[in-house]
Amino acid sequence: MSSSSSIESILTENRSFPPPAEFSKDARVKTLIDYESLYARAERDPEGFWAEVASDLQWATPWKHVLQGAFPTDARSPGVTWFAGGTLNASVSCVDRHAQSWRKNKAAIIFEGEPGDTSVITYGQLHREVCKAANALTALGIKAGEFVAIYMPMVPEAAIAMLACARIGAPHTVVFGGFSAEALGDRIRDCGAKAVITADGGWRRGQILPLKDNVDKAVEGTTVEHVVVLERCSNPIAWHGRDKWWHEVVDSASSKHEPKAFDSEHALFSLYTSGTTGKPKGILHTTGGYLTTTAYTTKMVFDLRDEDVFWCTADIGWVTGHSYVVYGPLANGATVLMYEGAPNQPGPDRFWDIIAKWGVTVFYTAPTAIRAFMKWGDEHPARHDLSSLRLLGSVGEPINPEAWMWYRKQIGGDRCPIVDTWWQTETGSIMISPLPGATPTKPGSATRPLPGIDVDVVTKDGVSVGANQGGFLVIKRPWPSMLRTIWGDHERYVQTYFSEVTGCYFAGDGARKDADGYFWIMGRVDDVINVAGHRLSTMEIESALVSHPKVAEAAVVGRPDELKGQAIVAFVTPRSGMVADDALAKELREHVATQIGALARPEEIRFAEALPKTRSGKIMRRLLREVASGSAARGDTTTLEDQGVLEKLAQSYAQEE
Repeated sequence: MSSSSSIESILTENRSFPPPAEFSKDARVKTLIDYESLYARAERDPEGFWAEVASDLQWATPWKHVLQGAFPTDARSPGVTWFAGGTLNASVSCVDRHAQSWRKNKAAIIFEGEPGDTSVITYGQLHREVCKAANALTALGIKAGEFVAIYMPMVPEAAIAMLACARIGAPHTVVFGGFSAEALGDRIRDCGAKAVITADGGWRRGQILPLKDNVDKAVEGTTVEHVVVLERCSNPIAWHGRDKWWHEVVDSASSKHEPKAFDSEHALFSLYTSGTTGKPKGILHTTGGYLTTTAYTTKMVFDLRDEDVFWCTADIGWVTGHSYVVYGPLANGATVLMYEGAPNQPGPDRFWDIIAKWGVTVFYTAPTAIRAFMKWGDEHPARHDLSSLRLLGSVGEPINPEAWMWYRKQIGGDRCPIVDTWWQTETGSIMISPLPGATPTKPGSATRPLPGIDVDVVTKDGVSVGANQGGFLVIKRPWPSMLRTIWGDHERYVQTYFSEVTGCYFAGDGARKDADGYFWIMGRVDDVINVAGHRLSTMEIESALVSHPKVAEAAVVGRPDELKGQAIVAFVTPRSGMVADDALAKELREHVATQIGALARPEEIRFAEALPKTRSGKIMRRLLREVASGSAARGDTTTLEDQGVLEKLAQSYAQEE
């Protein structure tokens, strides 16, 4: 997947920002030499390293073997087992041990609802609520190993529900509250959930999401026996014999619950990701390995301290919310902020108002959100005191250098390190990221893998490529939080993740590694365009477009071309107040040619008010390719946030052809 040597990538600029001396002084890992020493120790003795990391959790029974098995080669392979023989309870490591310590009266969750209501829950209170919810689920007949679906707004009860499921050994599958009844029903049927935990509604952009109505449609003809409903918005809902109010079954339950310890490989949750087929994939994570790596990465990547107020803006319906709103921070005894609503409700400064109000110190959000903030204007963060921030993070997709620089300056005041993180639903936790006190950062690069993680860029034959050569981004050695299977389809699991590059985990991302060993994520390998024999990364072209002062966001795809093989089509959202006309299109085409080279000049530039994105903020380039090629959208579109965006783009194309 190499790029033409004649094309100069704007992503390989060697501009570097050392960690601020004041930050490094008190950091867990203080220098690059310290990072390299830690990484080398993990390389020499990976099992010893992970055993030491896992010992930070509270185990009921010690493990007998740290790692057994290897990446599967076929559907009959035994696969990987971590901490075999060890038993634990995830909610004990996340709640009980803190509630029984000096942290009992420390804030575990700070909540702000979109309408402005707030609450603070201490670890002692969280322990009581999780115990009550666990007792309520047990009273409903939910047993260890039986799935519970959670379909809720971003409220503390959502985290309580997850932890209560973990406490009784019932794996949960959390479905984002913006998903349709059809998408919810598909996921319930796939895992065979026995119960659904939901709410009457949830607030989003001043409107009520009809959660209970969607559940009523979704559960028809499924295995669901009980629906537990939280009263959040007091909107009118239908009521059925299977329905129970949260406040009636949970609030009245006993606050004492003796947790059972479960095998390290006991299923903790499944989480569904969209695939190119019509059937979403139920990614299965297990207890000991997942919790080990999420706790470790939360502590190391965010240099987490007891005095921090940690805000990851992801919804719990995504893996980022699982790992860095619930399990990772709570395992570390952190204070987590949860916000229910949209970043621009009631105005475009809501996030900055929240940071100032609650004294947020660590802020972790997505590049798409950052680009939206840029589009809305610098004046909004400027109105608020953001001096409490000490660390910024980026997650979801590669961040372009311009957004990185804006984030550093406008939000971080040129003093906060940025941790640009690469990982996936399947990896369970962060794989590549700076350590903020040790790693010099380069705008647009996720930098280097974390100690204990063996990542490389290789050819399809598994051979490492040279510096700045594009290739397949792979993980070469098992890690504790790796997915164990696709629920109900182990053959698909092996085929999807372990068949492309022999002996490696590969999930579709391309990358390059520069002379300093820094990784530059190029996006999905199918997001590479072959123009007249030259393979160009769509991310490089997108970054060039977004570097133009009139562009808020861009997505680049290829469409079939008889002469060139593929032609470059750019979908561009201009910044507010810019005129989207032929003159701007010409200006942008020339800008790309200047930044990268004539080969990268887009054949077409299509202006759009918005781009089709998943509800976690990722641009769905697969759908844009289909629009650009004049074909109908195929495959799974349940993760699309706004179907209307796709319809407008398709109509625009049809009108002009």
